Amino acid sequence: MKTSQLWRLGMGDVQILHGARHRPPLKRPMWIIVLVSMVSLFLVCAYIYPPQSSNACYVFSSRGCKVLTDWLPPAPAREFTDDEIVSRIVVREILNTPSIPTKKAKIAFMFLTTSLLPFEKLWDKFFSGHEDRFSVYVHASKEKPVHVSRYFVDRDVRSDKVIWGQISMIDAERRLLANALGDPDNQHFVLLSDSCVPLYKFDYIYNYLIYSNMSYLDCFYDPGPHGNGRYSEHMLPEIELKDFRKGAQWFSMKRQHAVIVMADSLYYTKFRDYCKPGLDGKNCIADEHYLPTFFHIVDPGGIANWSVTHVDWSERKWHPKLYRTQDVTSALLKNITSINLSIHVTSDEKRDVQVQSCLWNGTTRPCYLFARKFHPETTNNLLKLFANYTSL
Repeated sequence: MKTSQLWRLGMGDVQILHGARHRPPLKRPMWIIVLVSMVSLFLVCAYIYPPQSSNACYVFSSRGCKVLTDWLPPAPAREFTDDEIVSRIVVREILNTPSIPTKKAKIAFMFLTTSLLPFEKLWDKFFSGHEDRFSVYVHASKEKPVHVSRYFVDRDVRSDKVIWGQISMIDAERRLLANALGDPDNQHFVLLSDSCVPLYKFDYIYNYLIYSNMSYLDCFYDPGPHGNGRYSEHMLPEIELKDFRKGAQWFSMKRQHAVIVMADSLYYTKFRDYCKPGLDGKNCIADEHYLPTFFHIVDPGGIANWSVTHVDWSERKWHPKLYRTQDVTSALLKNITSINLSIHVTSDEKRDVQVQSCLWNGTTRPCYLFARKFHPETTNNLLKLFANYTSL
């Protein structure tokens, strides 16, 4: 009896639940959909239009743009132009070609001046006794100088007018390289100004350069107005903003790199046409950007990213500090030769300080072999100090 009652109760329950149950429609969380859509839109925009200012990156992260690039998909590789393909093949072949052995490797000292070389007596003392290990080339842009040292006589190359900040400065550098490359014994090439002086004796500088595994060319990234602010989009597609670099013009490079500079026409043409004072309201200085940008693109691992010529920019003017007679002391020269860190400061509001150790074949060494800018009146002081300040 009880079983029958239970059955009826079960059947009654089923009858009560007979038919489809009508549930209220679920409320979709619209705020989640909107949030996901906004994040997706932001990611797409960040990928297609990456922030051009580092300040914009800090809106989203205290680590800046790097935190975005860490998890954004990599940008698609750009297809090289025909000229780029040719340029890269030429550079690769030059770098892979073994150096031609010479009986005595020499350093080419290339002087870029307007006319006089006020420190010829000092250089004469520096070169004396090492005649088979160096050669001298002089580019005087205004008038042929009267030389007082036998090492400079008949060493003038055909020169042309040079205007500061324009491509004619690069032309003069290439002209010096072309003449120096004519001597197969020249294995290292140093660009010097008329206000440069040596900081060590010849043997030390010779060994430092000849036995180095790289070229010493100043090169750093400056996002400020005096760096990337000078970039022109006319340089696209071969030169992108991310590859634009800055550095002092006073280089020291090995023979392979000197040949690469002479072989280049693609990047030289870009700077000739689109890096000049006043173009598009910018003040692009070709000799501060051409070689740093060029080598950053074609052989970034082959350059040291600093110059072996010391310059004092502490006065923060258009031109570096000019040393006068009262400045030239043994303490000054000792201070310069003790520097083993290369320091660059960006020109933007952040004034970021970029510091790197000066490494010679992996070992920390003094950064500078030469220094400028010395006034001609300092000649006698330098001659008196030469024997002491060039000793290791």
